[in-house]
Amino acid sequence: MHEEKLEIIELLGVHFEQLYNIPPLAARILGTLIIDGCKSGLTFEDLVEKMKASKSSISTNLNLLQKMEKINYFTIVGDRKKYFKAAPLSERLENYLTLVNNEKILIDKIINYREKNISCKQEEINLQNSYAYKEHMLKAEQLLTNTINKFKEIEIKNQSNK
Repeated sequence: MHEEKLEIIELLGVHFEQLYNIPPLAARILGTLIIDGCKSGLTFEDLVEKMKASKSSISTNLNLLQKMEKINYFTIVGDRKKYFKAAPLSERLENYLTLVNNEKILIDKIINYREKNISCKQEEINLQNSYAYKEHMLKAEQLLTNTINKFKEIEIKNQSNK
């Protein structure tokens, strides 16, 4: 099982590195927190040990992931340590929803421009493509919203079971 876990963390790391354009260490920290930190979180010291990286490298990458809202930390009364966890899946998906909403605004501006400035067959085709793309983004927004709501229900249920 240990080898399988390491393979999954590495695959997540490669995925996040490409998806978020982040350094390999940050990507692997996020993967590690998703796989190993889901129960009680991992401390800074845990991450230094698991990642076999310097304290400054771990600190820099934790700060990056926090600024990107990919991870959160919490503290325990009487314990001075920070415990890091991956941000809830609903929060991570809300970032995609923000991108979709920004894309919809751009599409509307493109459609408005194209509707006023059609002068050839190719521009008519581009307008039709823009309409189709907007329809796609509306469906993506609805799908993401539904999924986020399901994840929030699960997260709330799990919080009340603690």
